[in-house]
Amino acid sequence: MIYLKSEEEIQKIRHSCQLVSRSLALVGQLLRPGITGSELDAQAGQFIRDHAAIPAFKGYNGFPASLCISINEQVVHGIPSALPMKDGDVVSVDCGVLCEGYYGDAAYTFAIGEVGAEILQLMRVTLESLALGIAQAHEGNRIGDISFAIQEHAEQRHGYGVVRELVGHGIGKQLHEPPEVPNFGKRGSGISLKEGLVLAIEPMINLGTRRVKQLKDGWTIITQDKKVSAHYEHTVVVRRDRAEILSDHAVIEDSVKNNKELTGIA
Repeated sequence: MIYLKSEEEIQKIRHSCQLVSRSLALVGQLLRPGITGSELDAQAGQFIRDHAAIPAFKGYNGFPASLCISINEQVVHGIPSALPMKDGDVVSVDCGVLCEGYYGDAAYTFAIGEVGAEILQLMRVTLESLALGIAQAHEGNRIGDISFAIQEHAEQRHGYGVVRELVGHGIGKQLHEPPEVPNFGKRGSGISLKEGLVLAIEPMINLGTRRVKQLKDGWTIITQDKKVSAHYEHTVVVRRDRAEILSDHAVIEDSVKNNKELTGIA
């Protein structure tokens, strides 16, 4: 069942989303060649708990970590490991928290050290696709308007692979609520958007094929052709004439600018 949030609920979701964003900013401060996903996960998990919240992903359907850390050809749901990261790695980090009964969710893709121009362009286009999708999330539009805007920019204009098997979602008292928000679709299709609907919009865009497969760990999704993937996510609330973004990429981007080990896309 789809339910619209009250202003009080929206403020609680915003609070959780802001903590998610600060957790991702912490990751941006720490990322460097030689650090491991396990180290990042431990620090982010402690940061979340220190702020009177619960890491939303840990234990969710059995997931073993606080962060999803997906490197290079890994699209999403990567399990943090003890393998050191290296110069040239593209690292997508997805984070969720539960605070005062409401969830927040956001994701950001980082580039460590020297990364090729074609990969930086993929990252830029994925972030642009997210912004274009969010611009369609206002009352009177439909889910398909969000989906179409993302697909048109990433796939039609730039020739990238738009993942079909994984989608955005509603969010609130549950981490994943109806409706699903695909990153592909037809303009004017799907449910009508109403003020108070809170959505996590998250394009997952591949440098090559859109096709993916799951690793034997039961979680990690990778591109079939082993080319790099990028993933950005915001939680937003539908308003009458616009979408209001509840998470915050600006604090994450600041951490990237201040970390000499990372390459920004601004």
